[in-house]
Amino acid sequence: MARVVPNLVSFLSSLPLRVRALGYWSLVYGASLLCAAAALLRLWWSVLLRPSGTFQWGVRGDPPPACLNDTSLGTHCYVRIKESGLRFHYVAAGERGKPLMLFLHGFPEFWFSWRYQLREFKSEFRVVAVDMRGYGESDVPLSVESYRFEHLVTDVRDIVEYLGYNRCCLVGHDWGGTVAWLFSIHYPEMVTKLIVLNSPHPSVYADYALRHPSQLLKCSSFFFYQLPRLPELMLSINDFKALKALFTSRSTGIGRKGRWLSSEDMEAYLYALSQPGALTGALNYYRNVFSSLPLTHQCVRSPVLLLWGECDAFLEQGMAEACRLYIRNHFRLNIISGAGHWLQQDQPDIVNTLMWTFIKEGEGRKSHRH
Repeated sequence: MARVVPNLVSFLSSLPLRVRALGYWSLVYGASLLCAAAALLRLWWSVLLRPSGTFQWGVRGDPPPACLNDTSLGTHCYVRIKESGLRFHYVAAGERGKPLMLFLHGFPEFWFSWRYQLREFKSEFRVVAVDMRGYGESDVPLSVESYRFEHLVTDVRDIVEYLGYNRCCLVGHDWGGTVAWLFSIHYPEMVTKLIVLNSPHPSVYADYALRHPSQLLKCSSFFFYQLPRLPELMLSINDFKALKALFTSRSTGIGRKGRWLSSEDMEAYLYALSQPGALTGALNYYRNVFSSLPLTHQCVRSPVLLLWGECDAFLEQGMAEACRLYIRNHFRLNIISGAGHWLQQDQPDIVNTLMWTFIKEGEGRKSHRH
């Protein structure tokens, strides 16, 4: 009896949290099921409209396109991290010993998305574009838990240290931008300057989406990607038609008012994403996001440049300005007219110019030391 009362008190005190958690996950999985139903209807409609025998599953066996071995982009390298046991692939250019500029890509990309910046900044930096875990030629852990934020942030720390540096100029886009924000929060001494493209501070994203149903609708794919296997199927059927649309459609694609994605560039993406397990690794980033909420409202203490495409189909512009609340240093925001989500590929000349301007501010380009 003496143990019953304390246990009862403990249970009752935790009851509101349990009810809140139940409601939260009910909403998440309820939205996921709605998105699944919509996806299945689209799949059924695609099968219905296609003549018999023309429906293709996403199986490819093509050799890598020549652009992935372009020597002007850098040298292909690999590193195995002792702590995690994972092998990472990266492309590096520029002289060893020069300041490090590290690039983190987003979904559904890989190191190749930084091709314009690798060529541009190798003159004064040691530029390194990483295939993040689950992507490209880097290892693909099978468990969803392997893609939690703390593991992704630790990957960046380990790679920087393996390269022989204790700090870097960190550049991230989309999911890579989220990881870059978090790395700057947890390892501020390792970031000289932070450059983020089309990715709001994680706390801004969470708060804004809850208050603006229009943004919640734009990120409905977050719910769909929670499901097992079905998202991989939907992205890969009909020779990866849905993935092609992300990069080439009128609403979301590259080249609205900038550079078009060439057919060889598109083949590079399809080659990387059609490898065994590649789509699952990429989607596991989404499958961890709800278990990481709520995020603590932590601030960035490095100088920050935030570049934002005015016509981003996935993110509302209001989030960009709200990021000021979480920065305790110099903050520069540039919204690029006519540009979409794939900023560094869509408008590379403008992006590179704005990056140089930001890098030269304060310490200047030549004062960065590794």
